[in-house]
Amino acid sequence: MQISVFSEVSRLEHVLIHRPGAELEQLTPSRLEHMLFDDIPFVTGAQKEHDAFAQALKKEGVKVHYLADLITETLSQDEEIKKEFIEDFISHSGQSAIYHSEEIGRLLLSFENTHDMVIKTMAGISLDELNSSGSRPLAKLVRHESPFVTIPIPNLYFTRDPMASIGHGASLSSMYAPTRKRETLYTKYILKYHSCFSSPVPFYYDLNLPYPIEGGDILCLGNGLLLIGISQRTAPEAIELLSKNLFSDPNCHFKRILALDIPKIRAFMHLDTVMTQVDVDCFTIHPAILHNLKIYSIVPKAKGDIKVNEESGKLHSILAKYMLSDNIKLIPCGGSDTIAAQREQWNDASNTLCIRPGTVIVYDRNAVTNAIIQDEGINIIEIPGSELGRGRGGPRCMTMPLVRALE
Repeated sequence: MQISVFSEVSRLEHVLIHRPGAELEQLTPSRLEHMLFDDIPFVTGAQKEHDAFAQALKKEGVKVHYLADLITETLSQDEEIKKEFIEDFISHSGQSAIYHSEEIGRLLLSFENTHDMVIKTMAGISLDELNSSGSRPLAKLVRHESPFVTIPIPNLYFTRDPMASIGHGASLSSMYAPTRKRETLYTKYILKYHSCFSSPVPFYYDLNLPYPIEGGDILCLGNGLLLIGISQRTAPEAIELLSKNLFSDPNCHFKRILALDIPKIRAFMHLDTVMTQVDVDCFTIHPAILHNLKIYSIVPKAKGDIKVNEESGKLHSILAKYMLSDNIKLIPCGGSDTIAAQREQWNDASNTLCIRPGTVIVYDRNAVTNAIIQDEGINIIEIPGSELGRGRGGPRCMTMPLVRALE
């Protein structure tokens, strides 16, 4: 398999997802804000909803790959790769993990089953699980608010964010929130070492860079055009670096980036929470971002530099200009009902997953927006999302396309 994503709407063939598990069971009210949740999901309910989502994808002919399975297969190939991953995992898990690095390493290597070891990295490791050696009385006696030496990673089922498939390569995200930093390690090791990838995957961004960028802010519109959100979780400095790396690769085929400066608030955390493409010339959008929206065009210059200009005009006309279409349509989340727009955007009505032109997967709870999308001639596949949505993400957030058809 070769990563191949040049469009948001061409037929989805291979996708990476993660079934929520033990990592969600570690959420408590006192840690919700730190873990980026607004409520505690019912884990069994979230798993049933996710299984329904996976089944909907499979029914449409999409090959579903599970994150835990791929990383298990990757680390099982070679003991040295497993050791390298463990060292990386510890170094990205914070000062407490680094302090207890020897004990954590021994614990993880003690698992006879690599899959069990992978699940433990996701679910978190508590101090009580370590067989500490040596004299470290102060660190043992002074307990912090959290009992964990490596904190759980409950946002893992949002596989869109730790990377972005761009052309035949990938952007490895430098995640905005400390609790999500390690998520990128799983996709990094899969893309770098898993035998299913027939050739080395070019990396256009690195998780160790200081400027945050996340996959939910990156939309591949086709015809050499990328849309990237300047958001709460993606910095303009990161977009500059990514642009230079993309433009320097002759095999990338993306020649222009439109950067949309959206409000830096939790409700609009990523571009795809307020805007997704549902057909070749049609988008869902939350109207609240259109007021005073600034859009910047980025193109390559000589000697690896970039040229940046602020675009004039409305989003609709700018998209029409660069997508070479006179038929661009923006479907407003909630329609003309401002209350419904706010409520359903919060429930991820604008976060749709296009599986082929004019067919999208949506949460069933967003009845107003779903009806409007259907009225515009778009076919919708509804899935339950009452528990999954508590993590603040929808169908697009829960998927990382690996291959879309070249159409």
